[in-house]
Amino acid sequence: MKGKYYITTPIYYPSDRLHIGNTYTTVLADALARFKRLTGYDVFFLTGTDEHGQKIQRIAEKKGVTPKEYVDNIVASIKELWKTMNISYDKFIRTTDDYHIKAVQDIFKKLYEKGDIYKGYYEGWYCTPCESFFTETQLVDGKCPDCGREVEWTKEEAYFFKLSKYQDKLLKYIEEHPDFILPEKRKNEMINNFIKPGLEDLCVSRTSFTWGIPVSFDEKHVVYVWIDALSNYITALGYGSDDDSLYKKFWPADVHLVGKDIVRFHTIIWPIMLMALDIPLPKTVYGHGWLLVDGGKMSKSKGNVIDPVVLTEHFGVDAVRYYLLKEISFEHDGNYNSEMFIKRINSDLANDLGNLVSRTLTMIEKYFNGTIEKGIFEGEFDEDLKRTALEVPKNVENLMDSLRVSESLDEIWRLVRRANKYIDETMPWVLAKDDANKERLKGVLYNLTEAIRIISVLISSFMPDTSRKINEQFNFEGKVVTWDSVLDFGNLERVSVKRGELLFPRIDVEKKLEELEKLYGQKEEKKMLPIKSEITIEDFDKIDLRVVKVLEAERIKGADKLLKLKVDLGGEERQIVSGIAKYYEPEKLVGKKVILVANLKPVKLRGVESFGMILAASTEDKEKLVLATVDDDIETGSQVK
Repeated sequence: MKGKYYITTPIYYPSDRLHIGNTYTTVLADALARFKRLTGYDVFFLTGTDEHGQKIQRIAEKKGVTPKEYVDNIVASIKELWKTMNISYDKFIRTTDDYHIKAVQDIFKKLYEKGDIYKGYYEGWYCTPCESFFTETQLVDGKCPDCGREVEWTKEEAYFFKLSKYQDKLLKYIEEHPDFILPEKRKNEMINNFIKPGLEDLCVSRTSFTWGIPVSFDEKHVVYVWIDALSNYITALGYGSDDDSLYKKFWPADVHLVGKDIVRFHTIIWPIMLMALDIPLPKTVYGHGWLLVDGGKMSKSKGNVIDPVVLTEHFGVDAVRYYLLKEISFEHDGNYNSEMFIKRINSDLANDLGNLVSRTLTMIEKYFNGTIEKGIFEGEFDEDLKRTALEVPKNVENLMDSLRVSESLDEIWRLVRRANKYIDETMPWVLAKDDANKERLKGVLYNLTEAIRIISVLISSFMPDTSRKINEQFNFEGKVVTWDSVLDFGNLERVSVKRGELLFPRIDVEKKLEELEKLYGQKEEKKMLPIKSEITIEDFDKIDLRVVKVLEAERIKGADKLLKLKVDLGGEERQIVSGIAKYYEPEKLVGKKVILVANLKPVKLRGVESFGMILAASTEDKEKLVLATVDDDIETGSQVK
């Protein structure tokens, strides 16, 4: 074992309907947990439900059931959803579990006896849906700054937790542990918006409702839901119980995965609780972005909630998992649009991965009766495929260790696309025409099979069902599907294949969109960006557009989106930095004739000078970008009018 790895999701509020955005956090945690297991770690993956609070009590009263009856029904549906989504959690905690209730009561009492919790009187604003207290200055237009809904004026006896006492200690800890809050911009938000302006003591008990954990020494009070909920990360491991072996083994957590809207609870209240209890802090709190629907946050009131179960029924679990993990990058929000989703399935899964597997299986069956073994390995194409296949696993491991899951999939697809290109370069169908090329043909199909084997292992954390189907069709098993096996190229000796169903049949976009529109009862509108204000011909004449030819292209180290290009401008060479690395491989740009804004003032991007800008068109969601190129033969340096 390489070591121990403890990963958590937030515990979820039992809602009648978890949408695809909620599902993302758990799928993300599952991919990381599976990958850590694959690479040799002893993993503990925790998820669960946060079942107390005024909001739950009010809903239950409206439905005419007890709060416990209400949450029991919802929890069953959440567990069923995680089963559908192939979530490999090790423990599911409920805050109504007896052991958790006892441990929270003990935690509250310890903090009280230490003097960090004291009795007082609360008077202020409270958002019931968010279970959050706010000062007058924190409200936005008099409403909750998190959800935008109405807040209530609350006045009651309460206990308070001395957050202010630990303000300087927390700030010092964050500054000395740069990976405690990721990504960087979340850390800056917490420091500048909450900690440095000054922490106020937190109201941590309520008397205006009863559905919560009673304060053991003053039972008319119930524990504030965030004290209750945050404690789950240690109570689930047995903290405060007769058997705390899991706590001793796995704490501190390696990573708490949370949505960006609850980062402040996990990076202010939670670490201060732990400091007060003399417990080590988690290594990282990662606040990921949201999955938006056409640019807006999902909500029932907006009618834009996307049901993950519906998507899995139409497209399969792995297609949904792939889209979620690919769409939300390390620092940014993602966007859901049904058309974009279907096109991603067609391009990445059906065209790239599906065709690679299908073509290779078909050729092995056609040319070698379904059995392949090593043949002749020769030439630059073989070496380049092998080099890529050896680079990708190491790069993926580094990216996953940095929580850059979307970029990890980009890296895996670099090998997928390289293998498809290898088919076009070696042309097995041509080799098959001459018996003299049989050993070479065998070598080509063996290399493709090896590449697919490595791809299958790499995608197993992200798309477990697809990996299993590939392994079944190629009869990959045993040592050749371990992590260590992908660190070498050529581990296969001999395999007999059996072609099965297509991994991802191509989808008719228009037909499927019509089905989804009927299902959701609304049509997703395409909105064109507004036209900018008018300019005169004199304004346009100031822009000097020229035809240039790309001579060289390379990635800029440390800049995922940027390429450095050298272009020929009619005999003059220029250096251009362009943010197109996500859309174009450097080698595919060489020789293209593109259009340059030639008289743009030079700038430095990531320390690299850029003398101009090349033109491109992109979709509003940035999913697709296409360079403006010149079809006919025209001299470089020619002016575009």
